[in-house]
Amino acid sequence: MRILAIETAGEACSVALFDNRELFAHEHRVLGRGHAEALVPIIASLPERGRAQRICVSRGPGSFTGVRIGIAAARALGVAWNAHVLGYPTLALIAAMARAQHGAAPVTVAINGGHGEWFVQNFAADGLDEGVALSLTPEAAATRDPHHVIAGNRATQLGGMCGGDRLIVEAQPDARQIMALDATLFAPAFAPIYGRAPDATPQSGKVRP
Repeated sequence: MRILAIETAGEACSVALFDNRELFAHEHRVLGRGHAEALVPIIASLPERGRAQRICVSRGPGSFTGVRIGIAAARALGVAWNAHVLGYPTLALIAAMARAQHGAAPVTVAINGGHGEWFVQNFAADGLDEGVALSLTPEAAATRDPHHVIAGNRATQLGGMCGGDRLIVEAQPDARQIMALDATLFAPAFAPIYGRAPDATPQSGKVRP
């Protein structure tokens, strides 16, 4: 079975193509912005234009725009290819990447959020979450007693605020690593995980055309 992985929740636009769970091709570009313009051409550059029987896409949390772009592309390709689409949580992927490097251990993930906050979530040694992802100020994140292993693009800052001998794993989510995720984390319900309320909400009672 061919599997296409799409990861756009962070600064990187990352895709990977697997053949029977073995990595076949990949592209990982740290863009910061511009995922909307880059994603489809990157997928098209893969062998056989990335065509797969299964598509796995990041649900976030992370960049609101990036998450929505990835999910929209996965849905469209799923229809075009008659492929099975599954979603997975981004912070769990980062935790799995840290565990792949340093062995089974509890991990705290901390990445960029919005408005100066970080998305923070704890994971047990088996890779499953110990609670929902939260959007916290750096100060609030440091008071939650993070695990010894801290991963993500805010790992260094969080580790420095907590003190002690922390193991820091600076990491961006990478589509090549999705096979490290526990199988139970892939779900057909792939609505975005925002981690905090949207900045704007529709006005109550407003009639839409």
